[in-house]
Amino acid sequence: MNSQPLGKNTSEIEVTNISTHGLWLFVAGEEFFLSYDDFPWFKNATINNILNVEQLSTNHFYWPNLDVDLGIEMIRNPENYPLKSGS
Repeated sequence: MNSQPLGKNTSEIEVTNISTHGLWLFVAGEEFFLSYDDFPWFKNATINNILNVEQLSTNHFYWPNLDVDLGIEMIRNPENYPLKSGS
């Protein structure tokens, strides 16, 4: 018997872990930690809202339920983007 995959994995982005300090995002073979200090929009969000992430382009991600829109440069270097939500 020859087992073949049923479908193609089209997702290049995945939330791999959520902790009390932040979340881990796996993107195209690279993992990033998004701390709640740098990305406060996720701190009080539900797990379902955090997991619902869309990759709009290679370097652009969107959480529609939270209305959070992040680029890979902001994720890599949050210190360069000091504006934060009041949540």
